[in-house]
Amino acid sequence: MPTPKKLSSIKKPNNNNIRRIWFTIFVVSLVLFILQAISGATKLQDVPLSEVITRANTPNSDIKKITVSGSKIELTLKGQERPTQISRKDGSGTLYEQGLVDKCAKLEGDQLTKCRSAYPTIEYIDPVSVWNIIADNAVILFPTLILIGFLIYMMRRAESMSNQSMGFGKAKAKLYGADKKKVVFNDVAGNEAAKQDLAEIVDFLKNPKKYEKLGAKIPRGVLLAGDPGTGKTLMARAVAGEANVPFFSISGSEFAEMFVGVGASRVRDLFQKAKKNAPSIIFIDEIDAVAHKRDARGGAGREDEQTLNQILVEMDGFDNESGVIVIAATNRVDMLDKALLRPGRFDRHINVTLPERKDRLAILQVHFKNKPFEKSIDLDALAAKTAGSSGADLANIANEAAITAARENHKVITNEDLTEAFERVAIGPKRKSKVMNEHERKLTAYHEAGHAIVGHVLPDSDPVHKVTIIPRGHTGGVTWFLPPEDRSYKNIYELKDVLARAMGGRIAEKLIFGTDAITTGAASDLKHVATLAKEMITEEGMGSKTRDLVFPSESTGYYTITTGKPYSEHTAELIDQEIAALTVEAAKRAEAVLKANQKALDLLATALLERETIDEQEIAPLLKNTTLPAAAKLH
Repeated sequence: MPTPKKLSSIKKPNNNNIRRIWFTIFVVSLVLFILQAISGATKLQDVPLSEVITRANTPNSDIKKITVSGSKIELTLKGQERPTQISRKDGSGTLYEQGLVDKCAKLEGDQLTKCRSAYPTIEYIDPVSVWNIIADNAVILFPTLILIGFLIYMMRRAESMSNQSMGFGKAKAKLYGADKKKVVFNDVAGNEAAKQDLAEIVDFLKNPKKYEKLGAKIPRGVLLAGDPGTGKTLMARAVAGEANVPFFSISGSEFAEMFVGVGASRVRDLFQKAKKNAPSIIFIDEIDAVAHKRDARGGAGREDEQTLNQILVEMDGFDNESGVIVIAATNRVDMLDKALLRPGRFDRHINVTLPERKDRLAILQVHFKNKPFEKSIDLDALAAKTAGSSGADLANIANEAAITAARENHKVITNEDLTEAFERVAIGPKRKSKVMNEHERKLTAYHEAGHAIVGHVLPDSDPVHKVTIIPRGHTGGVTWFLPPEDRSYKNIYELKDVLARAMGGRIAEKLIFGTDAITTGAASDLKHVATLAKEMITEEGMGSKTRDLVFPSESTGYYTITTGKPYSEHTAELIDQEIAALTVEAAKRAEAVLKANQKALDLLATALLERETIDEQEIAPLLKNTTLPAAAKLH
């Protein structure tokens, strides 16, 4: 079995540094050009070489000094400090070879000194100086360099743009096959049934001959379906880690592009890479982004449909010996096109469910394994309180507990840190900046007390876990109900109690402050009531007049059919009546409970004003004398 090759990391040049270099060259060239131009304003006078020789051979001429640099001859006249005339000699010979006569050569002493003062001083400098060459040719040299540099820059820019355009069709998949930290099934807590199904995929990748001998066709594709945060991606990586094969991971949205055909090109590139590295795994996360249901209004030219068609074609092109398996994940199976789900493409569908209590405990143990915490911390109790939480939620709780401990300068995670982390993740952080006046505090106390008392009294409601008037998240206060155990189903009695306790806050405001003194604090409660009542009638068949009838809304993924409701106007009116009846009934039951337990309502509200937060151990003594009135009974 081939070992996945580790992709070498190529360090890209720093574009900022390149720009700085070219800017420096430009500035230097500009300065030198300006200096050359300035020097050109005092340009030396050209003099023929024959005239220079004649004047130099004449005693007491106007020439004070002759400077020779290669073929260039500069003349400094008497009374001047800098050269003002220039000439050039032929070839590499000296001035004496050009006709200059040293008339003082045979003299000595005073005569030599007197003779030298009558003729010019001759000075030779290095003719091969680089800076002299540059200075002499600056006017031509530096503009040429700037032009050449600009041309090189434009050529590289054009090449880069060409590479980018050619790279549009390349898949942006990440290769995880060579990770130092491989994920295996032991790193994935819970969902044992799903892991068992995936173990067969691992066995095929390790022992394909065993299945081929029996004529078994291994699934070409595996679809992982489940709620967000349940560990679908982690499971897919665990399959690759167990099988020790390359793992190409890409999100469905990464196939999309503004240019038509790019998505299909990226699909082809991805599958080609996987085949070259076979046996391997392709993992497409959030596949519903490109594989949603097609409808008659789509058309062959639509980019997303072209991408989906290419995925179908590539999966049809697999054979049993390709060694490539496609794993996809989604939380919206209902949105996927049927052509993708048929046998021969995604043959196996695996549901990744929310963890049960024992699974939540295992997940918490994994995430707390490398974290120091007090021995008194009961992870099993936390697992019991987190019903309905995903693996990602539990990981977040563990992380928030560590952050809270660090913020409080604790050496280990304490129970208080864990409680704060749990509540922060579940209902939001404390809004310490939110300051309520006394009237708002009293109103919030009665509102939350109304929720708590209705939920406590009704027989099919979950127990009250905590009540607080400290603002958290988007709420002014919170009344928290937790089920004593995990449940897969709820009956009508239980759901009606949920509706009644949700109305408890609004009803308490009305009873204490008056009908017209109700506030916007119950807005979220009313939305919850409306949503739940609608689900009971349209999706669960729990209406009194529409019992066992459901009325789902038709949809084709992103494109909802707007040709009308899948039921008549009479039925729609009946549904509205049923929803209104549930809401009215919930309000009447909540009002009956609170009127019958007015003293308990005042007692709990007063306690909340004093303590701000009351947990389940403190609530029981305060509400021990509450009663269930006949008007609130359902059975």
